[in-house]
Amino acid sequence: MEEMQMQEMATSPVPLIVQLIDIAVRRKALLASCILTALTVGLSVYLIQPKVYQSDSLLSYQQQMVNTGRMLPDDKSKLQDVVSTLTQIVTSRTSLEKIITDENLYQTEREVLAMEDVIEKMRKDIRITPSKDGDTFTISYMGGNPDKVARVVNALAARFIGENMKYREDRASETSAYTQEELNMAKKMLDSKEAVMRDYKLKYFNEMADQRETNMARLIALQNNYQSRQESIQTQEQTYAMLRDQIATRKELLEAKQANLASTAGNSVQILSPAEQLEQLRAELQRLGLKYKKEHPKIKSLENKIARLEQSIQTEPKSASSSKTYSADDLTDKTLVSLQNQLKDISASITNIRKEKEDIQKQIDQYDKWIAAAPVREAEWSALTREYGELKRHYDFLMGQNLQAGSALNLERKQRGSQFKIEDFAQSPIKPVKPNFLKIMGLVLLLGCGAGGAGALLLEKLDTSFRFPEQLDAAFPFEVLCSIPRLPLKREIVRQRIWTIVGTASFLTWAVVLVAALGILWKQGRIIV
Repeated sequence: MEEMQMQEMATSPVPLIVQLIDIAVRRKALLASCILTALTVGLSVYLIQPKVYQSDSLLSYQQQMVNTGRMLPDDKSKLQDVVSTLTQIVTSRTSLEKIITDENLYQTEREVLAMEDVIEKMRKDIRITPSKDGDTFTISYMGGNPDKVARVVNALAARFIGENMKYREDRASETSAYTQEELNMAKKMLDSKEAVMRDYKLKYFNEMADQRETNMARLIALQNNYQSRQESIQTQEQTYAMLRDQIATRKELLEAKQANLASTAGNSVQILSPAEQLEQLRAELQRLGLKYKKEHPKIKSLENKIARLEQSIQTEPKSASSSKTYSADDLTDKTLVSLQNQLKDISASITNIRKEKEDIQKQIDQYDKWIAAAPVREAEWSALTREYGELKRHYDFLMGQNLQAGSALNLERKQRGSQFKIEDFAQSPIKPVKPNFLKIMGLVLLLGCGAGGAGALLLEKLDTSFRFPEQLDAAFPFEVLCSIPRLPLKREIVRQRIWTIVGTASFLTWAVVLVAALGILWKQGRIIV
């Protein structure tokens, strides 16, 4: 209806502002009464509503000064998670119920509501607001008693700090216990794997791949040694055959000499002198030097005999003659005995060398087996060490984590870790946050003006009289030649004046009383702007 009235006024030939001013002047009593009524109602509503005070406390997050290897990272997202977790702990039933009991809060509500509902109401009155940068946050609480509101906020802040320390210590303790348990399990598995590897390596040490080069070098040395023994046996066998020939020749010579001795009358024999024996040995050495090398045992043996014989000739005096005569019974052949002794030595040497050769062959066979088994052992060892490498890396990682967790736990127990600090303690508020006097009075003033304007427009809608000549021109097809103003009677003028005086006095009295009430209530502190 108001919109239709405004549209009609807008289409009228009389300017809209002129029409509105005319309506306001004629309906000033309605407008004034609506405004004063609205202000009176607004003041009453403000006085009836209970005062709600809010107190705030600012907390900051202090980063730990000691770095424990980033075991407990304090990044922004982590801090938000911690604040969210601590908020749930601080606003838990146990925590809030204790604060309600200690501060004797919500007395009326506790008489009619269950404790769960009272706690839920308190949760709604508590507000924890993180800052944009994430390093600070605010704890707020609203209540009817300003002193209790401040105490509740400080209690919540202290509870927040205490729960944070406990939470961080519990988390560090759980982390340390978990890493220690995982470390023990990893160590047990690692020790078991190391025992298997140790037993395997002890059992197949010579067949391992890392021993292959050593085995190859040893095998080559044994093969060379075996070849050397083989050549030594061949040399010894040649010497053995030569000695047998020499012994046989010597025996034939002795038999011939014995036959000659038998034909002599004096039954005596002439043996060679040392000088003659030396000449004979030198001749023999020269003969053998054509057949054998200088390192040959026969050559060395003859050289030793020549040296001894030369030394014997130098120490003994020379005989007058070049020979001596002995009896046949005392006749002995030292050369034959020497040859026979050499033959025995060479035979024993050949036997020993053959035995050494057999031992070397056994060693060669053993090394061949070890070298042949190396690829198989290498594959088996690779399978063992592959899992061991993963276990060792996992164990080293857990060892580092356990050390860091222990350091973090010790840091938290000494209260040197990251923690919250109260930057601004809560103070008893002076100004309530609810109700807001200016907002209420401003709102009711707008409502009063709106109600008065709507009433005036409604009355104008019901009134069909013409107020301006231009309205007649628009309503009828004939032209208005002149307009005569209304000429009231004398009694009408008197009555109008009386109503004006009475109305004005009433409205002024109402306004003065309202203003005086506002002043008195403001002075009493019941109105807080």
